[in-house]
Amino acid sequence: MKVGITGGIGSGKSTVCRVFETLGIPVFYADTVAKQIMVSDAELVAGVKSTFGDESYLESGVLNNKYISAIVFQDEAELKKLNALVHPAVARAFDSWAGIQDIALPYLLKEAALLFESGSYRQCDLNVVVTAPLESRLSWVEKRDGLSRAQILARMDKQWPEEKKLEMADHIIHNDDSTSVILQVLELHQQFIAKKF
Repeated sequence: MKVGITGGIGSGKSTVCRVFETLGIPVFYADTVAKQIMVSDAELVAGVKSTFGDESYLESGVLNNKYISAIVFQDEAELKKLNALVHPAVARAFDSWAGIQDIALPYLLKEAALLFESGSYRQCDLNVVVTAPLESRLSWVEKRDGLSRAQILARMDKQWPEEKKLEMADHIIHNDDSTSVILQVLELHQQFIAKKF
């Protein structure tokens, strides 16, 4: 069984995934893999160069982040073009990764910031959303990334509103100090193992 897990920036989805990992559940980190395949997936590299020019990569083969960022973060249409190249490549990588996991595992996780936005939730049997209060999220990301509130809010604006994600969720983990996140993960883990979801 494939379980998608997402949440807005600073919601704590990576922490939740680490708890699942301690229970022996493998996690596919889509955003990390996306960065890796931007330089290793020949089809994707060719697509990026064809769409944005050879300047997209440095001579060493490393992605020219400054160049790409300057294009896609100024123009929504250009960002859509990049996503149309990257999301299918990540989906292919997830399928390959899932195919080599131990068949005896009860389930595996796909963690992705843009799980719903990219349509990759369709690769999953169930989807979990991690939610946290806005102020907690802002405070956490300010400390973690050293960004201003305005920068964080601008990034949040690029993701779907929390309410829309919650509507699509099969399960919700509340990261708000009202209930232990670990206990919520353990409860879901038991449900997934027992196939009671």
